[in-house]
Amino acid sequence: MGAVVGTLTMGERTKGERRRPSRDKIDDDFELSIVCHRPEGLDKLEAQTNFSKQELQVLYRGFKNECPSGVVNEDTFKQIYAQFFPHGDASTYAHYLFNAFDSAHSGSIKFEGFIMALSTLLRGSVREKLTWTFNLYDINRDGYINKEEMTDIVSAIYDMMGKYTYPALKTDTPKQHVDAFFQKMDKNRDGVVTLDEFILSCQEDENILRSLQLFKNVI
Repeated sequence: MGAVVGTLTMGERTKGERRRPSRDKIDDDFELSIVCHRPEGLDKLEAQTNFSKQELQVLYRGFKNECPSGVVNEDTFKQIYAQFFPHGDASTYAHYLFNAFDSAHSGSIKFEGFIMALSTLLRGSVREKLTWTFNLYDINRDGYINKEEMTDIVSAIYDMMGKYTYPALKTDTPKQHVDAFFQKMDKNRDGVVTLDEFILSCQEDENILRSLQLFKNVI
């Protein structure tokens, strides 16, 4: 979905060139009428997110170009994501990311769900971003992160970055990464990390927060 995010930046650079709101509205209404899913009104989304109406219009057009039906399923999501990581295998990480975006567990992502998550990731508070990241790592959604879950996510990220990563990664790098994380995060040594432990650790340790920027770079 990086192409969709990219259109926001492009739109901001060229917003001075757009001065035809009435025609744009006509075009949007016509285009929305031919897709399978019509998103909620922009006024409502503007109130629920940290995006302006103009930014939402730009993002919607990018989303629609990638997903003409107005919704994206997991296979399509993986295909889109793979385009941005040609030297690695992005399928596993895309699977976990899709599940995090699909908060309703419906098997598909609508524009509303995508834009709500994007708003949090790009413009949410530090706590909101960390909470979203925690939910990504909490694969079974039981409210805790265990070592196996964190290893699965970290390994998936390394697989996606590919063999051309510099410096080259050793096969045991994900395990070492997770062991170091857990040593700092699991405050009471009960074998799992809670949301409060996760947020506290990230706020206390700049190295952990810096490591999590890798996640931000692969959205």
